[in-house]
Amino acid sequence: MSLEIFQCYSDILEACKATGPYTLSVAAAEDEAALEAVRMAEDIGLADSILVGDADKIQPLAQAAGLKKVRIVDEPDETAAAARAVSLIREGQADVLMKGHINTSTFMRAVLSSDQGLKSGALLSHLAAFEIPGQKKLIFVTDGGLNINPGLSEKKAILTNAIDALRRMGLEQPKVAILTANEQVNPKMPSTVEAQALVEMRLNGEIAAGLLEGPIALDVAMMPQAAASKGISSRISGNVDLFLMPNIETGNVFGKSLIYFANAKMSGLILGAACPIVLTSRAESAEGKLNSLALACLITGRGSAR
Repeated sequence: MSLEIFQCYSDILEACKATGPYTLSVAAAEDEAALEAVRMAEDIGLADSILVGDADKIQPLAQAAGLKKVRIVDEPDETAAAARAVSLIREGQADVLMKGHINTSTFMRAVLSSDQGLKSGALLSHLAAFEIPGQKKLIFVTDGGLNINPGLSEKKAILTNAIDALRRMGLEQPKVAILTANEQVNPKMPSTVEAQALVEMRLNGEIAAGLLEGPIALDVAMMPQAAASKGISSRISGNVDLFLMPNIETGNVFGKSLIYFANAKMSGLILGAACPIVLTSRAESAEGKLNSLALACLITGRGSAR
């Protein structure tokens, strides 16, 4: 399967339906938008779910959402609910973990528990996917949501997580733009030095896959004519799959600019754990949560007739 076919989220949903169904483990599932997304996933045959949390609150919300298959694990305490939802993944009863109506720090403590969590030894990082009107395919951005100011070793781990995820989706050699303000390596601008180092890591095999270019500015990454005007020979200009951000501020502003100025749709995941983790804002719409669920399912690739 080639990532080139994923022009929009409906393509992701269709691909997941072909490889599913999956099982979701929802921590503190007493959340209307989360249950609506779960119901949408159920309706299209993408996934079933195990709802962990306060059964007295979940039951009426699940009924109101129109869920047909209601599997509830009653854990009224949110700390216990997070731990139990995580254990379902660890025990192989579910494929994807989803955050419901629970404080993010409480949720992540369960994920990161040294003896009962989902740590894999890799750095956790955020991967976002954007469907942008007028663009020919989804674009991916990392890390605009988790690691604040990563250094070179963290950027290598973030990049490795994202490239591995894209390869699981079918893209063997993703085109990666390591974004900076310009293409000149400048010791006063550490992101440019780190971008050059990451490209060298790819050349010597320390990064396993991907067509990496950097340092590279956004205009060159997006427009071949910009590359030509600067005298830059690029193999990815105008066709980037993955943007590696220099820091969280850049990633945050980049992503929100796409949403608010370009009417983009976004989904997001946490990578680096034993399974992809859907950790969206409580304010995220049901459609946005569904898109994130679909992306997680496609990356995990462990659909089964449970």
